[in-house]
Amino acid sequence: MQALSAFEILGPVMVGPSSSHTAGALRCARVAASLVEGPIRRVTFTLFNSFAHTYRGHGTDRALVAGILGLETDDERIRDAFSLAEDAGLAVEFVIGGDDARVHPNTVDIEMESAAGETVSVRGESLGGGRVRVSRINGVAVDISGEYDTLFVAHRDTPGVLAALTVLLSERRINIAFMRTYRTERGGNAYTVFELDELPPADLLTELRARENIYTATFVRVPGAAPACAATESEEFFDTGAELLERCQTLNLGLGAIMAVREASLSGEACAVAQMHRVLEVMHAETTEPLTTPRPSLGGLIGGEAKRVADTTGQLAASLMGSVQTEAVARALAVLERSASMGVIVAAPTAGSAGVVPGCLLAVAQARGLGDAEVMDALYTAAAVGLLLTTNACVAGAEGGCQAEVGSAAAMAAAALTEMLGGTPAQALDAASLALGNLLGLVCDPVGGLVEVPCQTRNAIGVAAAFSSAQLALAGVGSLLPFDEMARTMLEVGHALPASLRETARGGIAAAPSACRRCPGCA
Repeated sequence: MQALSAFEILGPVMVGPSSSHTAGALRCARVAASLVEGPIRRVTFTLFNSFAHTYRGHGTDRALVAGILGLETDDERIRDAFSLAEDAGLAVEFVIGGDDARVHPNTVDIEMESAAGETVSVRGESLGGGRVRVSRINGVAVDISGEYDTLFVAHRDTPGVLAALTVLLSERRINIAFMRTYRTERGGNAYTVFELDELPPADLLTELRARENIYTATFVRVPGAAPACAATESEEFFDTGAELLERCQTLNLGLGAIMAVREASLSGEACAVAQMHRVLEVMHAETTEPLTTPRPSLGGLIGGEAKRVADTTGQLAASLMGSVQTEAVARALAVLERSASMGVIVAAPTAGSAGVVPGCLLAVAQARGLGDAEVMDALYTAAAVGLLLTTNACVAGAEGGCQAEVGSAAAMAAAALTEMLGGTPAQALDAASLALGNLLGLVCDPVGGLVEVPCQTRNAIGVAAAFSSAQLALAGVGSLLPFDEMARTMLEVGHALPASLRETARGGIAAAPSACRRCPGCA
């Protein structure tokens, strides 16, 4: 079984502006393309719900094309995806499917035609933070999320085929965790999804494809899934905040230390260290480059705000936010500026909220003279809280509003600041709960469907919430609601928000006359 990596919470490392609508969309398309043998010559994307309303402003269109072309989430050529498609002879069409409450808020149907005339259709769903799921293949409902290594086989619905497939896997000593078969009609086309305990050798595909009644076989790897790990019942794994606190007490470790041990068991210590260094490297760049070299966003609504805030530190900080929080806010604004110009950032936990965690931690580390090792410890604390919110609540604006994005980021940062400043694990989760509660009900209403206004300044508010929540917790002011209960409450509130206030750009600030005049036709 596969477990979610810390670097899917502190990540993906990606080109902005949106983790769900850019990175997640790209990953949906990459998974879809993996089901087609040979070059793809034509693709039609049908967009639903939030995708349909914000796909241009969020870069979803470019990301989908980039995914078909096989680009990674951090490839800066994503912005040039249309010209790359033209060079590759790939014909692209976008169709607006509109609103459909029966499907996930971020849903795309991808219809592909290969150079050989083969057609494949895939429905992808972007779940937030870059995570994706495949829910339909060639009109047949499936459920592929990357929780296990997956073998997908298209075959004729005829007696003996399934038996032959399972015998072959048994002969290769490959254990099947789950197996599901879907068919279009009796005696027609069928699709079998094998979820396996480990990824089989590549030559298995060659053998499968040569079998009678087998049309195609492929491994489906959902990008971003952690390496397979059978030890998810060991002491460093946890499903709830209460369990995490128990682990901390049993092992006499903090939240971040537990998360670091967990990650090392998933991917190996050397890999975990390398990935964390990469995350921190990008965070240093994303929080500082726009302070010296401001760039206008693609939508033209932001650019230069981070530098302006930083430049007022001497005049205003003492009377208002203080120098450290001013630095944190400037850094947070810088990340959104870089993201909105399709620069490389770290989603933490999403691109729309990516400024809060690095802004807070790097500003405090600078003020206290802390090194990268201490910052990485704090980042693991943030990842632990983000993991709990990702698995037990939500971090996607299209599902839970901005409270799920900036609220989650503020909770992650608050817990990390608390442990960074010597707080206990219980105080850290109290800080996270306070931050969530103080941003409860915050809506997601991006002007023009762009991750610019009010997203950038809401990251500043997320910083303020994290700072105040950490200080409250360290002072002994706890949260009435335990963390797990607060997370469930946030999810319930998010689901109660109307669709117009969940990343569709059809309500809130996005629908105000001044916003519409400022950004005509950019939705």
